Amino acid sequence: MENDYYSIESILAENQKIQCTFKVDIPDMGHLDGGKTGDIKALSKVQIPLWMAYILIYSDHADFIVPTPFSMRVLNALDAEPRSVRLSALVGQGGLWYGFGRTIIHLLNDESAKKLSEALTKTFQARLPEVVDQAQHFASLHTSAGASGGDAGTAAFREGLDGTERELFQLAQESAKKTKAWYETSEKGKR
Repeated sequence: MENDYYSIESILAENQKIQCTFKVDIPDMGHLDGGKTGDIKALSKVQIPLWMAYILIYSDHADFIVPTPFSMRVLNALDAEPRSVRLSALVGQGGLWYGFGRTIIHLLNDESAKKLSEALTKTFQARLPEVVDQAQHFASLHTSAGASGGDAGTAAFREGLDGTERELFQLAQESAKKTKAWYETSEKGKR
């Protein structure tokens, strides 16, 4: 995920909501809490998009609670077996768990940021071989069984993947299909 103003992945990751606790009264911003009152009172807890939370947290108007997708419970589950956790269920269908985590790191202190960064890296490294392996497996099923062989299995597997993993899955699947097609048309494949 690029750290670019125009990057769709960055925009989607920063649009995730986090819970903030306000330290001070904020006049005329009650609509952020879905209320009709004009002010947000101190100690109010409000879910706001991450892009807005940056301003409030850095200006010391609010604190935030680490979002559920990065809670100790989730991190412990990922530490135990990263491949068993459905990352898409943590941030919503098509969500970018890695991108959201990367943006959360910017709000954390150094020690917490380092722990989360290590968890993101370890999770990605543990899940990537499975993503590539499954992509190649489903690509071979697809080419040998026709258009319907493995589409349901592919969809079920992909549902649990983060958006980044889903993109890598698709690239690996296309690469496997092209490699197989090349091999079949080469002289070694004709023997």
